[in-house]
Amino acid sequence: MSRTFERGPWIRRRSSKAGVIALALGVIAGLIWTLSPWPATLMIRALFDKDAASTVDEMERYATDVPLTESLDEQYGDSGTNTSFDVYSPAGSTGPLTTVVWIHGGAWISGDKSNVAPYVRKLAAEGFTVVAVNYTVSPEAIYPAAITELNEALAYLLDNADRLRIDPDNIVFAGDSAGSQLSAQLATAITNPTFASTMGMTPSLSADQLQAVVLNCGIYDVSGIPNAPGLGGWGFRVALWAYIGVKDWSNTPGGEQMSVIDDVTAEFPRTWISGGNADPLTATQSVPFAQRLTELGVETTTLFYPDDQVEQLPHEYQFHLDFEQARSAFTSTVQFLHGINQ
Repeated sequence: MSRTFERGPWIRRRSSKAGVIALALGVIAGLIWTLSPWPATLMIRALFDKDAASTVDEMERYATDVPLTESLDEQYGDSGTNTSFDVYSPAGSTGPLTTVVWIHGGAWISGDKSNVAPYVRKLAAEGFTVVAVNYTVSPEAIYPAAITELNEALAYLLDNADRLRIDPDNIVFAGDSAGSQLSAQLATAITNPTFASTMGMTPSLSADQLQAVVLNCGIYDVSGIPNAPGLGGWGFRVALWAYIGVKDWSNTPGGEQMSVIDDVTAEFPRTWISGGNADPLTATQSVPFAQRLTELGVETTTLFYPDDQVEQLPHEYQFHLDFEQARSAFTSTVQFLHGINQ
């Protein structure tokens, strides 16, 4: 004998309540993603951190065996590791050396000086003092916190130049991705007093002290990012929302100041600039910026690759030392740096 089971009113009420709760939670989650950059930022950061760890492992296979003098976790500010840097120079060297201040990337929302440690140690082994500097990423801090902190780091370096083998008259900014944008913006403020005034910034370095910049896979014009297509465009919009602190960041002073292509002058320091042929930022950012510098008469060394080249070089290709082109880029960078005082 078959029996038919009918759900009682209490089951229907319980199911209805569960549906309402699930819907409410979905609405709340949607609002959080819409009203705050935090959820998407943390997701992107996790992906970036995983990729960074893999890239560090790749660089370690090409680690230098030259003995180095290291000063790690120097505190230039009061925000712990966020305001610290590592300093590397060849062991046994005496006196100050041309000093490369390397600013790490990570879309302004992730990254750490440890991500570039094998690379900057390798660079120091070529006869330089190299400083890998941290800054507070976003949204933990918003614009212009990173620029302000980096300016403070430069002041600290000058105050401790003798102890750290810093040559205060031979400073080079270097960076990758967002670090290149920060390097270029700092260099623009140092060499364009009107721009520095607009930012409300008093640079710690003079134009005479900043000898060059090294720019890898950077961003120099954010004006097109609001309409950038695809997942990459979405990611940049989230990152800039977190960094500037405003969802509609494009028309804010910070959004405008980040586009240094509009503010560089003929006084901008000599520049080495590169990007991979499979990196969308090369055609839209690095090449136009290099062209702008050349138009201004700035001594500019470029390293770009044909689109139809067999090897497809991704964003941040210079750290992927398994590529022969990345190893050649490192050699080119070293030659550029050694040529500064010639």
